[in-house]
Amino acid sequence: MQQPIHTAKADGTSTAFSPVAVIRSPFHEKFGIPRQPGLIRDVPAQVVLLPPFNRKEAVRGLEDFTHIWLIVQFHACPPFDGSMTVRPPRLGGNKRMGVFATRGTHRPNPIGMSVVTLVRIDYEEGITLHIKGGDLLDGTPVYDIKPYLHYADAVHEAKSGFAHSPPQIELRVEISKELRERCKEFEKIRPGLLSLICQVIGLDPRPAFKKKDDVRIYGVKLYDLDVRFKVKDGVATVVEVVPC
Repeated sequence: MQQPIHTAKADGTSTAFSPVAVIRSPFHEKFGIPRQPGLIRDVPAQVVLLPPFNRKEAVRGLEDFTHIWLIVQFHACPPFDGSMTVRPPRLGGNKRMGVFATRGTHRPNPIGMSVVTLVRIDYEEGITLHIKGGDLLDGTPVYDIKPYLHYADAVHEAKSGFAHSPPQIELRVEISKELRERCKEFEKIRPGLLSLICQVIGLDPRPAFKKKDDVRIYGVKLYDLDVRFKVKDGVATVVEVVPC
């Protein structure tokens, strides 16, 4: 369990924020996670509420909303090093922008927010929110859950700076018949695995400065599996899918 976050108050005292939930997702390392929520709309995950918030009254009425905001902690990132600029992947990693002009994980306070689809609420053995479309590492602490309000949260005339359009699928993903059959076996307890592999690798998770073809074999950890692939001529070939 993550330690509470302490914040200073004007009177010199401090307030502690403790997690209200934890994320369970197929992403078990940062490499390969979509860089924004909703880029892979059908990726499943769960928000498991922690005591004392794992009670029905804490989510009463939430089932009437289709989307929710999650306020989370980037718990697996190194401490902030004081740099006021970062290199956004959307700009190819070649141009620096102010830390507050980006949504990356390198921040003075490791706080993030994601809007996700609320699929259903499971009341067995506590409270679990089943969600889709997240960009969250397994084990991510959740500090707040808020309903998404379309009339307040969607600003249709907004400008989005250098991120003016969603990233597109960059790589065509090829998987051999043998590996597809193997993935179908894995899907018995990992629903949608094959589709998830294609979408995650198709977005090209490689660092921007390494997106030229090379001989390296990359690995993405999905669930408890290591998915290894190589890239040539804009085609990503999955070469192995094995338990970690």
